Amino acid sequence: MSNQEKKIKMSTGTHNPKHNSIPLTEGSSRAAARAMLHAVGFTREDLAKPIIGIANTWTEIGPCNFHLRIIAEAVKQGIRDAGGTPMEFNTITISDGITMGTQGMKASLISREVIADSVELVARGNLFDGLIAIAGCDKNLPGTVMALARLDIPSLMLYGGSIAPGHLHGKDLTVQDVFEAQGSYAAGKIDDKEMEAVEDHACPGAGACGGQFTANTMAMAFEFLGISPIGLTGVPALSPEKGKASRAAGALVIEMAKNDLRPSKIITRASLENAIASVAASGGSTNAVLHLIAIAHEAGIELSVDDFDRISRQTPLLCDMKPGGRYVATDYQEAGGSRLLAQRLLAGKKIDGSTLNVSGRTLAEEAALAEEKPGQVVIHSLDKPLKATGGLVILKGNLTPEGCVIKVAGHERLTHRGPARVFETEEACFAAVQSGKILPNDVLVIRYEGPRGGPGMREMLHVTAAIAGIPELSETVALLTDGRFSGATRGLMAGHVSPEAALGGPIAAVRDGDIIVFDIPKRELRVELSDAEIAARMKNWQAPAPQFTRGVFRKYADRVSSAARGAITN
Repeated sequence: MSNQEKKIKMSTGTHNPKHNSIPLTEGSSRAAARAMLHAVGFTREDLAKPIIGIANTWTEIGPCNFHLRIIAEAVKQGIRDAGGTPMEFNTITISDGITMGTQGMKASLISREVIADSVELVARGNLFDGLIAIAGCDKNLPGTVMALARLDIPSLMLYGGSIAPGHLHGKDLTVQDVFEAQGSYAAGKIDDKEMEAVEDHACPGAGACGGQFTANTMAMAFEFLGISPIGLTGVPALSPEKGKASRAAGALVIEMAKNDLRPSKIITRASLENAIASVAASGGSTNAVLHLIAIAHEAGIELSVDDFDRISRQTPLLCDMKPGGRYVATDYQEAGGSRLLAQRLLAGKKIDGSTLNVSGRTLAEEAALAEEKPGQVVIHSLDKPLKATGGLVILKGNLTPEGCVIKVAGHERLTHRGPARVFETEEACFAAVQSGKILPNDVLVIRYEGPRGGPGMREMLHVTAAIAGIPELSETVALLTDGRFSGATRGLMAGHVSPEAALGGPIAAVRDGDIIVFDIPKRELRVELSDAEIAARMKNWQAPAPQFTRGVFRKYADRVSSAARGAITN
């Protein structure tokens, strides 16, 4: 038995673990159902055991999810060894990295809702006794957890794990470096040969993007939330330990079924605040704001953007991780991972150690099992934080009455005042950057890219990375949008500006040359216009015609909420 398997808290729970599936598989009236299940290989003995669904987000389109069939096989073996019967099914995924900068990126956030709906439908339709969701990319992590919260059966989310870093010229690479190299190439800073070298070396195999980008941020947050097995879920994608960890996760869900340990006992107000603190302490993705608010909604718990700012103010930045820092997720796991970070935050009384993990242990009990790598420099101590406060900031003001989010980890610029350069689409802004039309001190405004206006609230990494790759712009311009940012974004960039332009938010009133002010110490984003002037400009404003008149994009646009409410659809 591996060390990871030994760290599972086993029990002698007396709850009938086959409680849900009895109406599906037992009795003479279910003979037809059993006959169909026999046809695909399930025996009578199999159907007498607890039936555990495995929601797999496998795809061959991109590295984040490419290896998940292998993980699923290990999970299934763990379920069988523990006395259960696994039944695997697939759901969709969209690769943010591949679709970035195209109209296809509109599908990314929408996929979160489709994933949640599809997992819920299959699980309810088949009366599973438990469920393991295997996720690997940005939106399928929160999408599957939203479904687990709705279903409230013994269940957990297992992360496919991070990609190994690429290597070039003696330094580690991630996909972030490719996007930034595009900006350097456009500015003439690197040639074709160097551009191709970065492209060829950045992504060496399967696994999710390597920095503390959205996938790794959410994987960590879900360990702190308790819905993912802490220590197991963070094992890198191609680590020799991944199979053992996956088998252990399979066995764990049977223990959860025996003890009737369900998401409603795990996802609480306190565990959500723990998850926010982990994002703040690690310099994690701004997308965590959307996703944790959406999960709180599914669990029936009040959570707002203001909670993120409050918690970030009192949480030190401890993790030196890309995009703002130096290290990647595999370094984080090797250093001691989420158990070590939890130990640090508990010592500083920054999180609540009484919350439950799917392991059956409290967060404090899990933290006590931390094994710190001697000499590690990724997870700092409380007395030597990278910053005294966390990496997320919520700004409000006359441009964003409902708030917007900005990540301050990894840069020191806390104020900016400059003229607006207004773009109605991401593509228009990217073209201006690529053609050298953006000047130092400009404030780029990208609008009509919000949840409804996009629709789908595209990420702007194509633009922000291009800016970061041009030295004379990276520290001199700012950007704001009603769209989103990738977890790989760095710089003075405000996203989720709400209300969005398509709903008549003040961002729709901004014109070229208007002076915009970022003031992070005051938590303010404003345009130097009077309320009367903004109202006068909006008097004759009309919402643009919908880009889609039918299909999933239209359904999403008709139902989606403000980003400040998690861009939820129900």
